[in-house]
Amino acid sequence: MKILENLIESFEKLPGIGPKTAERLAYSVLDLDDEYVKEFAQNLIDAKTKIKRCKICGMYCDSDICDVCKDKDRISDTLIVVSSTKDAIAIEKATKKYKYFVLNGNISLLKNITPDKLNIPLLLTRIETENIKEIILATSSTLDGETTARYLSNILENKVKVTRLAYGLPMGSELEYLDTLTLEKAISGRNKI
Repeated sequence: MKILENLIESFEKLPGIGPKTAERLAYSVLDLDDEYVKEFAQNLIDAKTKIKRCKICGMYCDSDICDVCKDKDRISDTLIVVSSTKDAIAIEKATKKYKYFVLNGNISLLKNITPDKLNIPLLLTRIETENIKEIILATSSTLDGETTARYLSNILENKVKVTRLAYGLPMGSELEYLDTLTLEKAISGRNKI
């Protein structure tokens, strides 16, 4: 059945979905109520056609400017710089005090993502026009995230105060199960009690 095969292939293109999961999802769609399937399809179309990037920070939103950038109660002279909207949302769940800037990726020589492919010029403009005093680099602790953080730190060091998210031990973790890099970062970033 070509139609079912096409649906399975469509699901397989999503990140983290392998052939078996794609097949399960496709068969699940066949068992769903027609109205639900139409609503689901419309939600996909709406997400793709109506969601865009905020003109100020680059986060996904359904208007020209996102709710975070519109919020006047946030700290106005500090930006948290993240690689993606997902990263900003994760931080937003912990604190609703800051404004963000989304780079739309990390520098990665293996993936041919060079600094000119990120939103760095817009970040520099925003620092200047909004009188930003501190940039909190919140890229991941992967090689690409670290490369991006170091690059940004170098180009921003004479413009603003640049800080990096602290590394440490996850709450509730057992030391014996942690990797050496996490332990090393936790020891070097220790705080006085």
